[in-house]
Amino acid sequence: MLYVGTCGYSYADWLGTFYPATTKPREMLRFYSRRFAAVEIDATYYRVASPKTFATMAHNTPQTFRFTAKLPGSVTHVAAHGNANLDDAKYFRESIAPLVDAQKFACALMQFPNSFHPNDETIEHIRRLREALTDLPLVAEFRNREWQTNETLEFLGGMEIGWCNVDEPQFRSLMKPSADATAAVAYVRFHGRSAKTWWKHEHADERYDYLYSTEELEPWARRIADLAAEPNVREIYAFFNNHRRGQAPRNAEQFEALLRMLGAADIAEAAGDPPGEQLPLV
Repeated sequence: MLYVGTCGYSYADWLGTFYPATTKPREMLRFYSRRFAAVEIDATYYRVASPKTFATMAHNTPQTFRFTAKLPGSVTHVAAHGNANLDDAKYFRESIAPLVDAQKFACALMQFPNSFHPNDETIEHIRRLREALTDLPLVAEFRNREWQTNETLEFLGGMEIGWCNVDEPQFRSLMKPSADATAAVAYVRFHGRSAKTWWKHEHADERYDYLYSTEELEPWARRIADLAAEPNVREIYAFFNNHRRGQAPRNAEQFEALLRMLGAADIAEAAGDPPGEQLPLV
């Protein structure tokens, strides 16, 4: 199954672009879930909501809808200094229980910062996260190219942790585009290519102020085909994080159309589907 969506859904500047101008915050998820089949919850990076909040999310979405969620920053972004709070990882697991119970939770995303380099300490930290969240599918997103090695892929595969393929500005220390899968869940995140504002910006969302062209997205349709060809992959998630001014849902819709128009036949062939069938795009 292939799911396309966005990183987050509750943005005021999507009113009048993606959402009708009069949409209230509590109505956004229900509206969103009528257009896309999955969403990545990024708010959990800053603060994990209560189980009641996640129960409401489960109630307000179709049965086939899927959620992914980012682990708290206290778990991932301080790990390079050796003082991550694994209690927050356990609280995260308790909080998302309603999504898991509703069979709507796809995986937890571990987004590590550029300062997170591969060494004995950081590798051990990833092991501890796997042990703390033993019953959850996990995906690791690295922001430092030193991790982009066969050794990392083998390590993640052995831990049953997925690899996050990313599109982002091509600085020497950032990740290169890839089509790698190390677990049953394959993952892609589109951050935009705003090189000028990636490192220096007044507001955090300026980093993700970018609108992809069809030509920029076309190679990713081919990479989706490569992911679909991996025998152990059961689900593929592609999320757009270029959320400023409603650009993420616009590109997500564009990418869905591109997959159907240019990539669906190739994806079906790569996945080994019978002639005339296509990888299910939810």
